[in-house]
Formats: sequence, C-alpha cells, structure tokens
Amino acid sequence: MRPRGYDWRMRQLVRLLVLGFCLSSNAAGQSTPAPVRLGAPEHAVVVSSSPARAAPSLIVLITIDQFRWDYLDRFGPQLRGGLGRLARTGAWFTNAHHDHAITETAPGHATLLSGRFPRSTGITSNRMGVEDDAAPLLGEPTGTGASPQRFQGTTLVDWLRKKDSDSHALSVSMKDRAAILPVGRSRADVYWYYPDGTFTTSRYYRDTLPDWVNRFNARRLPQSFAGKRWTLLLPDSAYKEPDSVSIEMGGRSFVFPHVFDSAAVASLIRVSPWMDEITLDFALEGLSALSLGQSPRTDVLAISLSATDLIGHGFGPDSREMHDNVLRLDRNLGVFFDSLFKLRDSSRVAFVLTGDHGVGTIPELAARSVKPTPVRVNASALAAGLRTLVAAARIDTTRVDLDQQIVLADRNALQKRAAGLDSALAVFALQAKTLPGIGRIDRFRDLLRGDTINDPIARRWVHQFPAQSNVEMVITLTPFSTFGGNVASHGSPYDYDTHVPIIFAGPWFAPGRYPEFVRTVDIAPTLAEIAGVKPSERIDGVVLRRALKSN
Repeated sequence: MRPRGYDWRMRQLVRLLVLGFCLSSNAAGQSTPAPVRLGAPEHAVVVSSSPARAAPSLIVLITIDQFRWDYLDRFGPQLRGGLGRLARTGAWFTNAHHDHAITETAPGHATLLSGRFPRSTGITSNRMGVEDDAAPLLGEPTGTGASPQRFQGTTLVDWLRKKDSDSHALSVSMKDRAAILPVGRSRADVYWYYPDGTFTTSRYYRDTLPDWVNRFNARRLPQSFAGKRWTLLLPDSAYKEPDSVSIEMGGRSFVFPHVFDSAAVASLIRVSPWMDEITLDFALEGLSALSLGQSPRTDVLAISLSATDLIGHGFGPDSREMHDNVLRLDRNLGVFFDSLFKLRDSSRVAFVLTGDHGVGTIPELAARSVKPTPVRVNASALAAGLRTLVAAARIDTTRVDLDQQIVLADRNALQKRAAGLDSALAVFALQAKTLPGIGRIDRFRDLLRGDTINDPIARRWVHQFPAQSNVEMVITLTPFSTFGGNVASHGSPYDYDTHVPIIFAGPWFAPGRYPEFVRTVDIAPTLAEIAGVKPSERIDGVVLRRALKSN
C-alpha cells in the first residue's frame, strides 16, 4: 500500500490546521457539482519548427495546483489582476485536459514541458514521483530527499539547450515535485519550500544554497504573517458560497476570519493565499539574481503555485475560502506581472498558465444531486480483500499490491502461479464491482487492445502506463467518489479532474477563446515552436497553431 507520502502528510496538515486556526462557525450548503463529461480522442502527432518572429528571451510557465477549468468563468467579473488580464488578452483554450487517468500533482507537472503522457515520462503517480533518499535536502537533515531520478526523457529546457547551451531555467514551488518535474532531469535552479519557512533544494542540484536564496530565507517572510487575519477581500455580499459546511477541514466548521497560530505559522501558511505570494516573490528574486531573460537566448521560469491545492483539499472547490483564494491569487499575479515588466521587456516574454489537475466536489455534497450516490471508498479494505484471495491461491502476497486505483503484480516472480493469479484477480474484480463507489474494473492488457477512441476512460488509462508495466488491473470509481481522507480530492479520469485552463500570452499568440479539445501535452511543442527549437524525441503533443499569430 501507499507509504507515508503525500496523502498521509495532507491528513496531518489538516489536523494541524484544526488546532492552529482560531475560528468560529456557521453552516450551509454548496453548489451543485458540474456534470461529468469526457473529452474527445487524441490527435495525431505533428511537430515542426518555423517560428513566426524572434524567439522569446523568457518563457514563463505558471501552474496553479488544483486549478479547475471553471474558476476563471465563475469568478471572472471579479478578476481584475493577473488572472483577469490573461483571460482577457491571452489565447485561452477552454476545453483543455490532462489526457491521463491518475490526475495527481506529479504526473500532471511532468507532462507540461515534456509534451509526453505519464506512460512515457515514468511519473505515473505521486508515489512514483520525486522521493529519493540519495538526494538529501540542503540544511534540512530530517526532510525527505528529492530528485528527478524517475523522470524519463527530455523537456523544453533540454531542447533549448541543444540550440544554446547557455539557456537557463529556474523552477520554484511550495512542493518539491511541482518544482522538480516541469524541468525533468535538467541541472537547473530548482527550489521548493520547507515547512520551517525556508526555500531549499537537494544535493541532486547543488551542494550549497546560493547567496540569493540565503538572503531571501533570512528575511523570514512566513514568520511575518504570524497572527495575521485572513479576511475576505471583498464585501460579504460578493460571495455566493456559504461561509462554512460541516465536512470542511476534517469535520470542523470554519468561518472567516482565519487567524494563524504564531508558533506554527511557517507550516500553516501553506494553506493560505500568502504562500503563493511568497512563492511569487521568491521567483522574482531568482529572476533578478540569475539574470533570466536578459540575453538573446531563451530562458525558462517555471512557477507552480500550491496553495489552491491545499485549500481545495481542506475546504473544497465550492467553498468561500476557495473563492477568496482565487481573488487574492488574481491580485498577487497582477503584482507579479507588473514587477516582471519593470525588469524585463514585455515584448520578449511568453507566458502560459495552466493547472496540474482539477478537483471534484466534496462527495457528501455531490450526493445531493449525483447518482449513483458518491461515497468514500475504503482502500485498505479493498487491499485486504485482494490479499485474502491471493493468499488463498497460494501466491506470495508480497508480489501483488493494490495501490488505491491500480493492482500491481510481479509476473516474472509468479510465472508458475500465473493461472492462480488470474483466477484470484477475476474473483477480486467480481467482488469489488458490487461495492458502493466502484464504477468499473478493467484488466490493463484489455484496455491496451480496446477502443480508446470511443472510450475516453480507457484512453486515459492507456496514456498512464507503459504497455510493458506491472499493472494488472485499474479501478475507476463512480463520479465524485474518492479514496482517502481529504475533504475534497482528485485523481480520477473524469473531466472534473482532468479539465484545466491553458492560456498563452505574449506577442506570438492570437488572443481569443478557443473551444476545441486540447491536451496539456500540447503546451511543450507550442512553446518549442515559438522558440525555434525541436523536441529531442517523439512526443505526444502537437503544436496549437490556431493560437499562433501568422507571420
């Protein structure tokens, strides 16, 4: 089963927040979840290189963690900062999707600048992400080491360096995997936040922190928010959402204002709009220190903003907290753009904004209108049932594992017991299908031979894993059902988890709203096109030519 990784840390953080926020209560409902829709089939793979104008000196990738496609429309009239600016002046693909099944942070980020699905990048889940004991953190002896050791292939950064070896990349985030995976295995400047209030990196990248990072950390910006009140940015009447629901934040009702416990502020700030504000400040500091975008070469600045994910997990996507967070993120991005354009020529900067995945409505709230009724599925009970069947077939239970949505088996070690394994898995599938919340169970090998044109769920599972993997079965829950203990969650192949915005901005792009189905793997080849470079390998994405200005 899954080790003490992301899901465990998220539950611990929620418990910490319950203790750390000073709150009062009020109860109400939430909006009806969006209907479940699935996207169109994949395109053919076509990549060329014929830039319409001079290449940008700086490409800025902004990824907002757990950023649903509908936030820009829902809150649009109130967005007057950076998000609003991009929505009004950028090339906005309104039907963009992560076209893979396990919609988590690690696989999502790995697609963005690689142009490839998880089956090719090797980053198939958060569990198969960046944890690496051989790459300890700098200055954080108790922290979990991290590196891109599992990432396979190249990214836009590598393609740019084939053209000009001096091309530089800076990637920053609150999360290690969100900072590491956009730039792949490149030896770039990659930094992420540690809960003690500092930005760090691992020994995969360097042996000591540079002076500019040490200076930024010495400012102790997170600690300056101790005792600060998170109040609503706009008058109460501007928010249609209730201020509290009984399920949010682990069963406690939370209402504004939220006040941070001073002793734990460096950790608690991660579940607030100020985390993204600090991350953007850090990115600007790095931009200046590294002289990004100041030469004829093309540099890359990748920023992943994580607060939306933690707020979404704790309060849900339809909460007042999420609404206010998006408004504050809009303002913070506006300040970031204004500051950036004081430092760099806006005519030489290309932007793209997207999300690493979406999120579903809280199951208990979705149950008011969705059938079959969404539930929280007990992954431990499923795993126990599988182990019982495997043991009864006299098969080594250490060779078969259920990791929430996927059943794994070491076929090489079980060659003499293959028939028994197949029988045990068949019985498991029959039993599991009778349980609430289980939508379908597929043998992965059957999906590889199946109809991925008319079955988008099958297509997304096929995009998830290489054909020669140890995946035996994949489990798709019913819509809005979840594994795990987060208030709201993601990770399914349904559109509410796959659908994110993609907005390009800069002189290379034709502003407008584009309704056609596109994928996040199309971002990298489109950026490569304007930079005048070619991918170093076969990729899954295509150039989104409709968004490009003609010569």
